[in-house]
Amino acid sequence: MGSPMKIRARIEGDVVQVRVLMAHIMETGLRKNQQGEPIPAHYIQQVSATCKGKEVLTAQWGPAVSANPFIAFKFRGAAKGDKITFKWIDNRGDTRTDESIIQ
Repeated sequence: MGSPMKIRARIEGDVVQVRVLMAHIMETGLRKNQQGEPIPAHYIQQVSATCKGKEVLTAQWGPAVSANPFIAFKFRGAAKGDKITFKWIDNRGDTRTDESIIQ
């Protein structure tokens, strides 16, 4: 499990803008260490966000995403004070789930 995500969710009119910064090494499996041995792949594969029990974002990622990935998206159907839950799962089965209140 990685460090807590930094989640910012703000509503403007009826549109919620969400920004998420995830702490993850996102190792591709193609690099080698100083001894010339391959560094095992370790990257986020699945990302999802839910609000009021409804999925508002789902994404499938691969090893080409940079370390400590940032994602921003917008959705409708929420109000100030609602909770948004963001979750990722990596290729080793590790998960991280964090929540934020829409401001």
